[in-house]
Amino acid sequence: MKQQKGFTLMEILLVIGLLAVLAVVVFVALDPAKRFQDTRNARRTTDIQNILSAVHTYVNDMKGTFPAAVPAVETQIGTDTTGCAIATGGCAATAASCVDLGTALGSYLKSIPVDPNGTAGKTGYTIVRDTNNMVTVRACNAEGGMTILTSR
Repeated sequence: MKQQKGFTLMEILLVIGLLAVLAVVVFVALDPAKRFQDTRNARRTTDIQNILSAVHTYVNDMKGTFPAAVPAVETQIGTDTTGCAIATGGCAATAASCVDLGTALGSYLKSIPVDPNGTAGKTGYTIVRDTNNMVTVRACNAEGGMTILTSR
């Protein structure tokens, strides 16, 4: 009688089952939805820093003069002229039309950044300049309960 070498069906099924359990545990531990959320929020942070940097470079080049488009009330950035009010993510932009920074900041930004969930018409970012000339740019669609804003 010859003895055959190999694995039994039960051993193979046991190994496959253990690999499946391990795969599920790793998948849950990595939480891909959270990773995508973090990636989108990182992009938002970079975008608002780029907008703010462009505004300040403009102010430096123009010897203290702010772009006329930077409003004194929080306003959504974009090219739409209607329906630009936004009140999410800590934003309180009530202006009917968006503020178009493309002309003023065109030489400082290749294009105006757009939120991952926004459009060129309604970027999902707001800008405001207070009485002390402090400019604040905010990402209104931040995910995971985050508030993303930067001021200078």
